[in-house]
Amino acid sequence: MSYMKKAFFLILQAITMNVFAQLAPVGSGVFHWNNLPVKTETLRQMRRFVEGTTAEFSYFEIHATTQEKGAIPKPPHTQSDIEELIIIKEGTMKCIIGKNTSHLSAGSVLLIPPHQSQAFENIGDGPLSYYVLMFKAKRPMNMERSDSAGGSLLLNIDSLQWIPTAKGGGMKYFNRPTAMCSNMEMHVTGLNNKGPSHTPHTHIDTEIILVTEGEMQLTIDGKDFNGTAGDVFIVESNKLHGVSNTAENPCKYFAFKWR
Repeated sequence: MSYMKKAFFLILQAITMNVFAQLAPVGSGVFHWNNLPVKTETLRQMRRFVEGTTAEFSYFEIHATTQEKGAIPKPPHTQSDIEELIIIKEGTMKCIIGKNTSHLSAGSVLLIPPHQSQAFENIGDGPLSYYVLMFKAKRPMNMERSDSAGGSLLLNIDSLQWIPTAKGGGMKYFNRPTAMCSNMEMHVTGLNNKGPSHTPHTHIDTEIILVTEGEMQLTIDGKDFNGTAGDVFIVESNKLHGVSNTAENPCKYFAFKWR
């Protein structure tokens, strides 16, 4: 590496570290889809839920992108040291991850390690909206661990099985290591009736609850937070929390946690 290239790399690294150092920890609570500021481009919208740090991540961001019908897809790109989890909210997506191409519908999920080329296109008749989680671990990323666990992951909801339970049902997505996490687990829970999903509990993992249907309440360290479809709850590591359906109609939500 030449002197100029090395100097440029060190300056860029210093700037990146300084930006991350200024980020505040993400607290527990709820972020409402309808209250988020919307950044609009040609046939596109972007909503940012949160940007900061967690117990595990030096960088953590959640945003949502909407591509209207006819939006021109952005060129393929890669992340050098960021892993991404994408959840399709509505519409149909053509996604190209590395050499793999899939058509995914609402409820489908992508896990994209660093260094994987990615591109997304709206191929449906209406809007395509999807949540994007971007995260960088405080510990060094481990690409060998990611590769051993299967690398990138494209899960079409049609390939997953809904398992009925006494309170409603559930669907398992994955439970595995990633480039940034020693383990990440993701599932969907449905509650048919008003009432709690489970007894309040704690765990070392930070957890995200993403509401896809109905009305819900999370109680976190004795404080109640309410949300509806589209909203995102965050539960910090080791916080006592419980989940409840607050209406007589069914509710459904993604739950995912990592360490």
